[in-house]
Amino acid sequence: MDKTAKYIQKKTKCECIQKNDGTIVIYSALNDIENHLLFLRDDEKCRLELLVDVFGVDYPDRKKRFELIYNLLSLVHNIRVHIKLQLCEDDIPLSAAKIFNAASWFEREVFDMYGIEFSNHPDLRRILTDYGFKGHPMLKDFPLTGYEEVRYDIEAKKVVYNPIDLPQDFRMFDSLSPWEGSKATKVNIKE
Repeated sequence: MDKTAKYIQKKTKCECIQKNDGTIVIYSALNDIENHLLFLRDDEKCRLELLVDVFGVDYPDRKKRFELIYNLLSLVHNIRVHIKLQLCEDDIPLSAAKIFNAASWFEREVFDMYGIEFSNHPDLRRILTDYGFKGHPMLKDFPLTGYEEVRYDIEAKKVVYNPIDLPQDFRMFDSLSPWEGSKATKVNIKE
């Protein structure tokens, strides 16, 4: 680890590693995230004043299912830091919107895609999906087809929501069709 990574580890008292590309990764606790963000932004040796992104990752097999990652950049010192925060499904991290203005939009995206709520967020609502959307599409247990089919009804002149209906009771497969099978399986190989 370089001296900046050691300095951050000493001041935050967190596990801190440095990846091969130079990115410093800090593993923060739920209750410490605000203090760590403020320290990294305001400390003269860090000056990580740019919040590039906040994103989530879903690990359904872990006890702490979600990982929330803050991507910070210092234009002064040319360093990048990822703060990783592991969360259970019912954990509610504090919003970073008062520390970084850009966090408001990023946290709305994380809420919309993963269902992670943020306390003290000024405007926590969906940002990418429709207001009537059910579920959170980036969860690993979210069905690929979704729960509802959305279409525009020309006669009613409005958007209509219908439950997904994918009947598969009887399907006829045509092995001659290029879409149903490979012709390579029918080639006779002569020895």
